[in-house]
Amino acid sequence: MASAAEQMAANLSWGALGRATELRQRILYTLGLLIVYRLGTYIPVPGIDGDALREFMDQAAAGLGGVLSMFTGGALGRMGIFALGIMPYISASIIVQLMTAMVPKLEQLKKEGEQGRKKINQYTRYGTVLLATFQAYGLAVSLEAGGLVSDPGWFFRAACVITLVGGTMFLMWLGEQITARGIGNGISLIIFVGIIAELPAALAQFFEQGRTGALSPAATVGVIVMLLATLTFVVFMERSLRKIHIQYPRRQVGMKVYDGGSSHLPIKVNPAGVIPAIFASSLLLLPTTLSTFSGGQSGPVMSTIMAYFGPGQPLYLLFFGGMIVFFTYFYTLNVSFKVDDVADNLKNQSGFIPGIRPGKKTAEYLEYVTTRILVLGSAYLALVCLIPEMIRAELAITAYFGGTSILIIVSVGMDTVQQIQSHLLAHQYEGLIEKSQLRGKKRGGAAKAGARKGPARR
Repeated sequence: MASAAEQMAANLSWGALGRATELRQRILYTLGLLIVYRLGTYIPVPGIDGDALREFMDQAAAGLGGVLSMFTGGALGRMGIFALGIMPYISASIIVQLMTAMVPKLEQLKKEGEQGRKKINQYTRYGTVLLATFQAYGLAVSLEAGGLVSDPGWFFRAACVITLVGGTMFLMWLGEQITARGIGNGISLIIFVGIIAELPAALAQFFEQGRTGALSPAATVGVIVMLLATLTFVVFMERSLRKIHIQYPRRQVGMKVYDGGSSHLPIKVNPAGVIPAIFASSLLLLPTTLSTFSGGQSGPVMSTIMAYFGPGQPLYLLFFGGMIVFFTYFYTLNVSFKVDDVADNLKNQSGFIPGIRPGKKTAEYLEYVTTRILVLGSAYLALVCLIPEMIRAELAITAYFGGTSILIIVSVGMDTVQQIQSHLLAHQYEGLIEKSQLRGKKRGGAAKAGARKGPARR
């Protein structure tokens, strides 16, 4: 038997979307900011030799350069003002969250509610500026070393640093505005739109490789089957969850006695969503971004890093998988599903898990269940990200066919659609409440009119 919410969700239509004015405004606002982001990827950094950069990116497209370009929506391949993308902000968020879990002062600050969150966000912004400045300067020096600059010198370095840092901070602001006033998670949507926008060109390049014979027909069909299988598997796993039974006791409010009810607490197999893959990719790309553009003149240390941490290399895959597993546990237990907070909320609502005491015992039980679910969730994320990555590196195809890009497209798309459905359901509930209030007023008005007209009829 479907619940009332599920029945209403099944009746959602384009007509309901047209009547939801606030939701329509949120969607248009989000689309407008994402268009601004896409336009910015085509505005070049001053002083770049366009022909040399284009030739270099054509050679690096199948390697790490293609991965870097994917996460920046193609801006890095064109050296646009958003060439650093949102990655410095993500890296700063990782550092701040790790420090919050280890430094007692920051942990206490996190518990202070909205004011503490604002302070932590401020620290994250300061860290973003520092990381973006460091990466922008290193990128400017690497571009000069690779011979990709028309007029090298300190003037170019200063212009490159100012432009790239400003572009990253603007992207960070765009992401925060989308999250607050639009639909979906702004940071994830920026990466999502960057991948979607470059996907048609990646598909054209892939089929061109098959037409020219660079890929055999069997390999072409195999890659297509792998993509469809990965897509289906990701959708299935993202919708999988474990339901924990919750019981509510009978309670008395005033003179009324309410019967106890039951519900369930859903725990997704992957509560962290796409965040672990993005975090792991961000850390993996951080030390190798500079050496990508240095044209082999980065020194023995960077050359060794590139040799061992190139796409498809054993250390690259091992580090990538390990970071995905770590961030799945860390982000779930510290951000997306904090068992202590969930247990406190259940206790405040007089809810309990049958056979488990409220409070600390409930938190311990939820942690027990969550950590075991995450064994499957982290293995699923690592499998989805690593297997397509190995096949992609073996066949030297575009980075847009990697497991990380598929995971981002599916996860962000499903989360955004779910938020739209939630807004539509809320709008339908508001409409039902308004109708019931109007009916009550009409009935009340008719009763008053009858009371006034009674003596007249006598």
